[in-house]
Amino acid sequence: MKIQHIFFDLDNTLWDHRRNAYLTIKDLFSKQEITLRYNIDFSEFHSVYHEINEKLWAQIRDGEIDKEYLRKHRFYDTFNHFGIDDLELSMFFEEHFLDHILNYNYLVESADVILDYLKSKNYTLHIISNGFQEVTERKCILSGIAHYFNTITSADSVGIRKPHAAIFQYSLSLAEAKKEESILIGDDWIADVVGAQNFGIDVIFFDVLNENPQQENLKAIKHLLQIKDYL
Repeated sequence: MKIQHIFFDLDNTLWDHRRNAYLTIKDLFSKQEITLRYNIDFSEFHSVYHEINEKLWAQIRDGEIDKEYLRKHRFYDTFNHFGIDDLELSMFFEEHFLDHILNYNYLVESADVILDYLKSKNYTLHIISNGFQEVTERKCILSGIAHYFNTITSADSVGIRKPHAAIFQYSLSLAEAKKEESILIGDDWIADVVGAQNFGIDVIFFDVLNENPQQENLKAIKHLLQIKDYL
């Protein structure tokens, strides 16, 4: 059956979370004069934060922690790495990070171009995200891409995250789509590729970090415009 429904991951597939988060944290870091107060270089701080945050999100994906644990620990553990045991400071960063990140809404390069292209081909487009429900729709609206999508599913809507089958089933049911006419496009190997394959839908891996996985017949792209090679 011909593909009719395209399900996109959101963060770092369409919405440039890495860039938007970097700029937000840099603003908070500067306003709180962290370098002056604690003699910490921002680049080093962000590098430590990024590594801690990626590990915590992997633990959320794998069901080892919940989002409240992540929210309490990602900045606390970062500051603690530099010898600063200050829960109040870390929670200030956390609360203002979620408030202020939506001030930045950079998209991944050519995201709007490929969405226009797919719409012109009469595909029906959807979002399926592991992000927090309270910000997923706002990211789409504020970045100007919400109108492309018929449905937007966040993990909090289901209470479970990719790669688990329940979130794929929920999203397909919401979209009134069949597995054989659906494809997922995402940048996370486990959540998106393994999740989609185990659920039984086709997938395009957006290999933005140049992981270069060796899997026979895998659809993979390095740039969003390469989606045209498959659709």
